[in-house]
Amino acid sequence: MPEQTASFARNVKEEVARLEWEDERKRPFLSAYFRINGALHIGNGHESLLLSTESAQIAKVLYSFVTSLYGVPARFAYTKGMHFRKRVQYHVLLDEPDYLLGDLEVDYFSGKIPQNVVKGDSLASAYLTGAFLAGGSVNDPHSTNYHLEIAVNDEQYARWLMHLFNKVQNNHFDAKMTKRRKQWIVYLKKSEQIADFLILMGANDSCLHFENVRVDRDFANNSNRLNNLDTANFAKTMKASERQKKEVAYFAEEVGLENISNPKMRLLMELRLSHEDASLEELANLMSEELASTVTKSNVNHLFRAIHQKYEETHGTK
Repeated sequence: MPEQTASFARNVKEEVARLEWEDERKRPFLSAYFRINGALHIGNGHESLLLSTESAQIAKVLYSFVTSLYGVPARFAYTKGMHFRKRVQYHVLLDEPDYLLGDLEVDYFSGKIPQNVVKGDSLASAYLTGAFLAGGSVNDPHSTNYHLEIAVNDEQYARWLMHLFNKVQNNHFDAKMTKRRKQWIVYLKKSEQIADFLILMGANDSCLHFENVRVDRDFANNSNRLNNLDTANFAKTMKASERQKKEVAYFAEEVGLENISNPKMRLLMELRLSHEDASLEELANLMSEELASTVTKSNVNHLFRAIHQKYEETHGTK
């Protein structure tokens, strides 16, 4: 993942990790984090639960939540990558893993999410927040596409996580899932829903940054689209003008404009020859002045269609 994207994702996670949490919401948060990022560790004949993260802030929150809720012994450790990946990985080792996993209803062999842990939007959002901090990422809004995802290792669990996403806040989200290598990905692609999920997690500052960049980007895209429309319309106008001049010149040479029986059509032909670059609206204004009555752009367009039809009938296409 590009460094810019990782930076934004980490900013989101660490903003969430700095929030004040109610005790009842800590339990679903930990349940999701343990399910996605927990591993049993055996060292010196001693079994413990290992939680890992690249953020010291998140490691601190995990330690704080577990000790405040359960009071079990916890230890910090860290490792540093070798060669080009020299990132520091922080580890929280927890004693009494069976007790913790049992109370949090974490079953690594089942894909189901315990329903009483996520009962109601408040607990469900806490669970999704824990899942995001454990295995989530979000593209920086400066990137070429909007994407927020949570990666897990179990298809059934990913499906339950997707259903939880789509159930929270009265089915507001439209999460989907896919497989990438050996992982299953639950993701959001719509920018509005990504912003709403940032708010759901409490990442208000990150959401403000996301929305500001998105507005600037959309404004630039709209400006480009308007420029493209202007260019396309100008090209279309010039092409139509060339055809009109060709057809009027034919009638002027072969028939004589003075022999055109329709006075409005005759005046329009004369104006087209004398004002080669005039738009339909400008021709309408000129005709209105000459006739001392209102001629609209639509009237001019209708007359040019009639001229074209007469040209096709008398001259034919070549």
